[in-house]
Amino acid sequence: MSDSANVPKNTALQRELGVVGATVMGLGSIVGTGVFVGLGLAAQLTGPSVVLAVVVGGLVATFNALSSAQLAANHPVSGGAYEYGYRRLRPWLGAVGGWMFLAAKSASAATAALGFARYTLDWCGLDYATFGRPVAVVCVLLMTWLVSGGIRKSNFWNITIVCFTFATLLVFVIAGLPAATSAGGRPWTPFFAPSVESNLPGFEFLTASAMMFVAYTGYGRIATMAEEVRSPRVTIPRAIVTALLSTMFLYGTVAVVFVAASKVAEDPTDSALTLADVAHRLNIPIVAECVSVGAITAMLAVQLNLVLGLSRMVLAMARREDLPVMFSRVEEKTKSPQAATWLVGVTIATLTLIGDMKTTWSFSAFTVLIYYGITNLAALQLQKSERLFPAVIPWLGLTACFALAFCVPVNIWLTGLAILFAGMVIHWIRQRGRQLN
Repeated sequence: MSDSANVPKNTALQRELGVVGATVMGLGSIVGTGVFVGLGLAAQLTGPSVVLAVVVGGLVATFNALSSAQLAANHPVSGGAYEYGYRRLRPWLGAVGGWMFLAAKSASAATAALGFARYTLDWCGLDYATFGRPVAVVCVLLMTWLVSGGIRKSNFWNITIVCFTFATLLVFVIAGLPAATSAGGRPWTPFFAPSVESNLPGFEFLTASAMMFVAYTGYGRIATMAEEVRSPRVTIPRAIVTALLSTMFLYGTVAVVFVAASKVAEDPTDSALTLADVAHRLNIPIVAECVSVGAITAMLAVQLNLVLGLSRMVLAMARREDLPVMFSRVEEKTKSPQAATWLVGVTIATLTLIGDMKTTWSFSAFTVLIYYGITNLAALQLQKSERLFPAVIPWLGLTACFALAFCVPVNIWLTGLAILFAGMVIHWIRQRGRQLN
């Protein structure tokens, strides 16, 4: 009997997505804040070697993606590492995975909403300081409404947004290639930026790699939504690998143009923070406009997909009563967990009122790396007949996750560990409550 057969009828989701739909859903989750904002933040830390950080982040993401794919193929239900931890490891590890996911992705969603507000207001010539947060809240509520309408409506809008975003990035790459080819080696020297925030050689590069890893992690949305995918054992691995390879190629070419067109080698602290800023330096007005609009649509896609993934995690945790059971109900008409979706929307809208983009991005790096560390631990428990890939894959993913997780600033990972501990305490209290009842 499949895992999905054990899900109560009034909490079950409907299988709507094939390979194409699941791949595009993954691309919509990946391509967004990472390339439009995260690339510049990483370049500030490590200089032109950000291109290499893109590769390292992509390799770590590949190991984790393959572990996620084979776990999701064997357990095609919502919840990702939360479910895998429960089923393959220990319940408390599953709870930790769930809390890490909620913490990381809620912060990422708030960042995406604020990024949308910034790009939109800059494009319209309005003051971000005055209108930024209200616009971000409206964005969150709009995306929450779309997700609450069901997966079919969400997927239609996601495909539309992803196609437009890819087109704008293609315009940026084509327009910037002359700058990349004519500048010679000047934009690439020195390749590694001088150490600024740490006395440890290479620490900033590892931090940048961790930050770029976050830029790929949207592929996990496919695994998190495994309960809504048709033929999951075939569809999920294909969709994850296709989405990841496409994104690695895209990020690599964008990073090369980014370095060539910006002044990141001359002075990393003076480098452009966003892709739109670099586009303006190309002195081709239509390119700058396209990238700005593409950034706006990308932030919308990221926001939509994060609300989707977070609501499914809330659903999974509510099924096991790690969250109130009222959030496990799926509406018959829309086949959507509306209570969970609106809980997520209100939480993200609240978070848009606080937070710094660089801090939030680093926090996401730590918590997501811990989350995928648990995923790799669970993948190591798969039997030989259940594996789709060699056992060395989760070992590589596990090692890389814990190596990069602690390459973020100390205050970031201390905060992350505090949230991890809080999640364990909440899980223990709720378990004790159920035993007493």
